Amino acid sequence: MRFRILALTLMMLAVRPVGAGERLAVKVSPRMAFAPADLNVLTSIEHNDDNRTVEIIAESEQFYRSSELPLEGGLAPKSTYIRFRNLPVGNYTIRAIVRGSTGRELAISAAIVSVLGRR
Repeated sequence: MRFRILALTLMMLAVRPVGAGERLAVKVSPRMAFAPADLNVLTSIEHNDDNRTVEIIAESEQFYRSSELPLEGGLAPKSTYIRFRNLPVGNYTIRAIVRGSTGRELAISAAIVSVLGRR
C-alpha cells in the first residue's frame, strides 16, 4: 500500500500542464465529496496526428471504472469530458491515458480524489 501511494505521488509530480509543452492534463471536480459521489473529469489533450484514444480511469482499492473515447488525431477536440456517477467511499486515482495508432501510451496524467462516507 505504501509503495502504491509513493508511486502515484511520483507519477503526479512528473505531470506538467499541457501549456508547458506536454500532451495531456486532467482536472477533476470536486476533489473531495460525500458518497455516492459524481466526479467530473475534464482532459486537455494537445493536438497530435497520432492520438487515437483517451482512456479515463477511476480506481480505488475496492472499485474500478473506466471509459475509452476515440480521438481523430489532430482533428480531435482539445478537451474531453466524462462524469463518473455514484462512486462509493474511497481514495481514488483518476488517470487519463492517450494512446496512439499502435496502442502505445503517448501521455498519462493523474489526479487524486477522496470520496468520504457520511456518519
